Parts: sequence; C-alpha cells; structure tokens
Amino acid sequence: MTQNAQITPVILSGGSGTRLWPLSTPEKPKQFLNLLGPLSMFQLTLQRCADQTTYRNPVIVGSARHIEIMQDQMEEVGAIARTMILEPYPRNTAPAIALAALAAENPADLLLVMPSDHIIKNITAFRKAVLASVPVAEARWILTFGIEPTGPKTGYGYIQQGDAIVGSDRSLSAKRFVEKPNQDHAEKMLAGGGFHWNAGIFLFRADIYLAAMETHSPRMLVACRSAMNSSRREGKLCYPDTNAFASAPSDSIDYAIMERAEKVAVTPVNPGWSDVGSWDSLFEICDKDEHSNVIFGKAATIGSSDNLIHSHDLEIAVYGVENLIIVTHENKVMILPRGQSQNVKKIAQKLQGED
Repeated sequence: MTQNAQITPVILSGGSGTRLWPLSTPEKPKQFLNLLGPLSMFQLTLQRCADQTTYRNPVIVGSARHIEIMQDQMEEVGAIARTMILEPYPRNTAPAIALAALAAENPADLLLVMPSDHIIKNITAFRKAVLASVPVAEARWILTFGIEPTGPKTGYGYIQQGDAIVGSDRSLSAKRFVEKPNQDHAEKMLAGGGFHWNAGIFLFRADIYLAAMETHSPRMLVACRSAMNSSRREGKLCYPDTNAFASAPSDSIDYAIMERAEKVAVTPVNPGWSDVGSWDSLFEICDKDEHSNVIFGKAATIGSSDNLIHSHDLEIAVYGVENLIIVTHENKVMILPRGQSQNVKKIAQKLQGED
C-alpha cells in the first residue's frame, strides 16, 4: 500500500435474506440476526474492517427501512460510519455501489465492497489478501476476491483465472465469469483447475468503477448521479432522491460491470468464507456435537444425527431422525430435509399467500 493510503470499506446491507425464513424477514433480514453467536453478521462485518491503520470508517449502503436497526447495532460494537446511504428502493448491487462511489471524497479512493451477510473466519488471511491487492486496484484494475472451492457447489458463481498480473505475486486477470453451474459443469471446472467461487467482494478505485459504469451501464449511472445530486442530508445520513433512484435499472455488479469490463482481476484467498445463503450452508460452517447435529437454543436429541435445529422460542425434542432442518421463530415452525433449503423461499411465499 502506498504511504498513508487507506481503504474505504463499503458495506452493502440492503438484502432481504428470504432463504433463511422464518428467522429472516423483510423487517429484520439475515444480516441483522445473531445466527452464530452474540453478534449479527452486520456487526461482524463492521469488526472485520475496524483496523484504522488500514481502513477508514465505513460507508454503509442499506435500506431506509432498516436505519434504526443499523444504528443500534453499530452503537453496540462502537462502529462509526463515514456515511450512511439509505436506499428508498432495492436496486441490486450495481446501483448501490455506484451511490457509494459517487459519495467518495476523492475520485481515486480505494473502495472495499463487502456484503454485510457473509462470514469470514480468518480475518488475518482476508486482510493480507486485501493489502496484497491494493497495488493492482491502484493500477486501475477492478478486482474481485476468489474463494478456493471446497467442492463442486452449484449455488455459487465461479471465476476462471487468467494470466498473472505484472507486479503482483498474487492477483491474476479474470478470464471469465460463470453463473451458477449444474453439477456436471461444476465438477468439470474443478477438475480442470483455475476456478474460484465468486465471493461478491470487490476492491477498486471509485473513479474506475464509475468509468466502467459510464461505458457499460450509462443509464444506471445517470440515475444514480441524479439521485445523489438531489439527495437529502441529515448529518451522516444520506437519502438519495427517490424518483431519480427509482429510474435506475436493477442489476448486479457482476452483470452490469464485472462481466463486461476489460481490466478485471481476481485475488485467490481462502479465509474461511461462507455467504450463509441457506440453512444448509449454515449447517456446513457450524461446529457439530458428537452426533453431527448443529443446535442453537433449546433442543434435546435422542438417537438422532446430522440435523440442524434452531429454536430459541420453543423447546424441541427429536427421536430417531436424521438429516432434518428444524427452525422455529415465534409462532412459526419449519421442517424440511437437509439439502432442500433452496425451497425455503417457496415455503415462505406459500404461507404468505403468494403464488
């Protein structure tokens, strides 16, 4: 890192987390839940970038409906935001990041973009990968972090690495992005080597991201710039103009920018990462008891194994069952086989009367 340079974390906190129903709801989505212990994933993300020798105070981009939750949870861990940009509508990651880039104090500011609902167990390994990537980002590359695959997962996008980048002993050009593959395709990619999971964590200069957006998604940039130019400010709170932001196309950074831009790099890293995107992924990353059960809250298991039980409201007792997900919250109980948690959204929609 160049002398006195610091990185501005951009924490994306606008997700709805429907795949972790019934705990995760639109009013309190998964990033604000204490799924793994006393701190929420939002708070863990704040702590991940708390080292002020490396990071500035973060820019938070989230939903205006969650302002009180965010402020309360930040206060609990002593985090202070540089700015809180409160989206009036969800418009996916590309416009959200554009708002943060437009709010940068200096066009050449380095932005480390992180979702607020991911787990990273090895903070030291992650920080080393970030610092090693700084010269690449300063050299005008748009950089993403690739996670070393532990198996042919079909729930993640993949990045194929290209050639090594001159001047870097760690980063490589990104040859192509692959959307969530089927099982056969995932196995072939891993067998061939050179593929990484797409973690959705990025490092780049603010002006380079905006330049790429001007080239590849100009209508989105016009809407975001208008929303910020007409924004309402209350101290550190920034409310982008509602009508202007509503005109921004809804798209992910992967589709809008990463798959189209020319100078895209990937830094491989293995920091104990999970997007905690489902109850199955939560089961995978948690410590197990002697019968391979994962238990949160009040539960008794007899002759049962390989189950995930999450219940702080009710006492749960199971006998002779295997490979189940059992989750309770208030007056809701959900039971389904492990390996089927991709269907949780369907369950939630069914109970809410949606088709």
